[in-house]
Amino acid sequence: MPELPGQYLSVKKRFKKFLRAVDNLGKVTKESGPIDAKTSHLIQLAAAAAIRSEGSVHSHTRRALELGAKPEEIYHTIILLTSTIGFPTVSATLSWADDVIKKQKV
Repeated sequence: MPELPGQYLSVKKRFKKFLRAVDNLGKVTKESGPIDAKTSHLIQLAAAAAIRSEGSVHSHTRRALELGAKPEEIYHTIILLTSTIGFPTVSATLSWADDVIKKQKV
């Protein structure tokens, strides 16, 4: 299991009940419909790109790959957003996804 980000661990330590609720919300939303886990992370990756959240892009890229997504699926998820969020944001998101993909190929 990969190391969790320091900020996540800090919030978890300081606000245990709050983070349990956040974690439970994520679990419940994933169980509330027919979309498989890999596709869920690709959707969340797209949302992370739209809000320009580098940490979330890293997280959802990693988790999608762990669930069997191919790098090509990650890249396609991102480039599909070009007409919606613009080329500069897509380009930045591709570089953030590369951070994870290149690390996993080593």
